[in-house]
Amino acid sequence: MSTFQAPKGTYDLLPPNSATYLAVRDAISAPLKNSGYGYVETPGFEAVELFARGVGESTDIVTKEMYAFETKGGDKLALRPEGTASVLRAALEANLHKAGNLPVKLWYSGSYYRYERPQKGRYRHFSQVGAEAIGAEDPALDAELIILADQAYRSLGLRNFRILLNSLGDKECRPVYRAALQEFLRGLDLDEETLRRAEINPLRVLDDKRADVQKQLTGAPSMPDYLCDACTAYHKEVRELLDAAGVVYEDDPKLVRGLDYYTRTTFEFVHDGLGSQSAVGGGGRYDGLSEMIGGPSLPSVGWALGVDRTVLALEAEGVDLELPAATSVFAVPLGEEARRVLFGKVTELRKAGIAADFSYGGKGLKGAMKNANRSGARFTLVAGERDLADGVVQLKDMESGEQGPVALDAVLETLKAKLG
Repeated sequence: MSTFQAPKGTYDLLPPNSATYLAVRDAISAPLKNSGYGYVETPGFEAVELFARGVGESTDIVTKEMYAFETKGGDKLALRPEGTASVLRAALEANLHKAGNLPVKLWYSGSYYRYERPQKGRYRHFSQVGAEAIGAEDPALDAELIILADQAYRSLGLRNFRILLNSLGDKECRPVYRAALQEFLRGLDLDEETLRRAEINPLRVLDDKRADVQKQLTGAPSMPDYLCDACTAYHKEVRELLDAAGVVYEDDPKLVRGLDYYTRTTFEFVHDGLGSQSAVGGGGRYDGLSEMIGGPSLPSVGWALGVDRTVLALEAEGVDLELPAATSVFAVPLGEEARRVLFGKVTELRKAGIAADFSYGGKGLKGAMKNANRSGARFTLVAGERDLADGVVQLKDMESGEQGPVALDAVLETLKAKLG
């Protein structure tokens, strides 16, 4: 056993479980690829200030959870705790918004890092797939992203998730609500840190998960009661578009999410089979984020869905994904000449798109057939000197146990026909 172990709060993805994670990533990204979203990949670390400005000085992410460090050159960097600020920074730096085709639609997949107390569904290293639509203020865009996420989850076979929906208003109506909420919070019995947070961003207190805090929030001012006419109309259209698409959601006036940059549409995907860590993903509109990080006004909307939590949700529902076999054909050579010939056949099969593997290490027939069984291959090719002299290999169906000779030059076509 190795002296080293994975750091606390992290995990290794290994076969066969890793195949499920890859399938989840592919399922989440598939609707995006089909809807005009192009792939973007950003560095694993960014300037600390990018997240301090964008995510918010008062958030737990920035104050407690960010992995920040200083380089030998004196640069202050942080491992990325979320994807939106990085993707928007990349789009601005590349001037994608000046190409004249707004919104800029991007999707991404990667690892993110937060220093948190590890528990099931909450890790210090986690994986997300995200999508951002940059540079357009349109209720249809908000609805599109929610619909695509819903479509992705349903394509995986998930059914027991809920979509929570809210509007956080804009720069016109939110200050009025903010003031009313602050006045309410000042009258509660809250600890010093929570009161300090209430002065910086009172909406963050609504997101506090502690039972004693939530109990006191009964009767707190509700954002929907303070929305201006424009925000009310905007939110109404988002809801109507979701209704027309058959997407079921729940209005949640307390939903604020854990990031400071959200405006207007805010949503969260939750799964009740995951216990306290019920959120599997979420997002919303962030019309002022570009200006916060030094860019022009670019109203935008996006989401991120957790791959780890989606896998846990699948397990909670007992959903087994239909994964393609890692290996369809396994070749077992008996002798040096057979090694050369069958290795060539395996290469030929792979070039034709058939997943094939080979018995390495000079194992005998018994040991090689054990490997063939473990590989999950549907068919096994076996050949010895006598087979090669006759110009054939033995093809064994690992499900039925049937075995028979196949001409060497017909192996590819025979397997294509049998594998469909």
